[in-house]
Amino acid sequence: MGASSVGGGSVAGSSVAGSSTTASASTVWLCMPGTANDPCAFTPMTTAVQATGARSDATIAGLPSAATASTFDCFYVYPTTSAQKTANANLVVQAGQVDAAIAEVSQFSQVCNVWAPMYRQATETSIEQGLEGSGARATSLLRSTFSVAYGSLLSSWKDFLAHDSDGRPIVLIGHSQGAAILIHLIATQFDHNPSLRHRLVMAIIAGGNLQVPVGKTVGATFAHVPICTAASQAGCVIAYSTFPSTPPANSLFGRPGQGVSVQSGQTAKKGQQVACVNPAALGGGRADLDPYFVSVTQKGLVPKAHTAWVAYPGLYSANCQSRDGATWLQVADVVAPGDTRPVVTALQGPRWGYHAYDVSLALGNLVSDVASAEASWASEQPS
Repeated sequence: MGASSVGGGSVAGSSVAGSSTTASASTVWLCMPGTANDPCAFTPMTTAVQATGARSDATIAGLPSAATASTFDCFYVYPTTSAQKTANANLVVQAGQVDAAIAEVSQFSQVCNVWAPMYRQATETSIEQGLEGSGARATSLLRSTFSVAYGSLLSSWKDFLAHDSDGRPIVLIGHSQGAAILIHLIATQFDHNPSLRHRLVMAIIAGGNLQVPVGKTVGATFAHVPICTAASQAGCVIAYSTFPSTPPANSLFGRPGQGVSVQSGQTAKKGQQVACVNPAALGGGRADLDPYFVSVTQKGLVPKAHTAWVAYPGLYSANCQSRDGATWLQVADVVAPGDTRPVVTALQGPRWGYHAYDVSLALGNLVSDVASAEASWASEQPS
């Protein structure tokens, strides 16, 4: 029997849903180290489910000691989660942001102190109108709502630098709208600032359409910050969007100068491509993904996992592919006869691919990548 589909939606019933926030200066923090009910410090306890159904406790490979992890900061920008009816959201913490933080970044709390500000993101309604529409009106909506969102995030970023980071090394993590915001943040705040570039351990830009010259690692959107090309490399970017097949011509991801590229002002098409770095093989090639999902979202898993997380070793492999003007992370599920583990589907249609699962599909790999980059960054510092 083949594997069943994974259900979408929020992380219902999570123990920290509705948690309070603590302000640092003018910022409303979704996550801030040391606060009660911090969704970015959610339990990492995980059950690994094999193709045979066998189960065991799982941990991510290469984790540093708690003392080492505490010397690094992670700054997370969450994806589109607001269902408010306005063009841009307010700063009130809702379940969507809490669930996103748990699912996408809480596992990183094993390798860094995770900070995540609330920001006035473009809401689901305005994003849908902007991305699914066409012509000047849709483009204007994307740019205007992005400008408000970025301005809000930039204020929080400056607050973070002024009050919370104390010159420490930084990992940037963002998905979807959060990734688009990080692209602009790196381009304007890091790329031409040697001091900040020195502090950048790694950036993870999932589903954000970072653009580079065809066949190059840097030189289009970023002049100095390259995409990663080797294991343990520090100061680089992991960028990708996941698809089960070639992104269609009207895809929102994987094609330069369109879709989410427009959000962050990347309108060039000629001579450029969307960057793809395989989180499971930074040097290139095909490798197994290490997917981690919050267990309550796994509707097809029987029996249910007894831990907050479930991992599926050997269920997916991935490699970067380029074809017909598109570049993407090709994800294939490797379902053997008798394997009943749930698999992801393209919930939002072909234009979106596996966008909803960009982070979850490679979460174990990404945390390991950050741990390796931290070790490399530390080894490069003067003794």
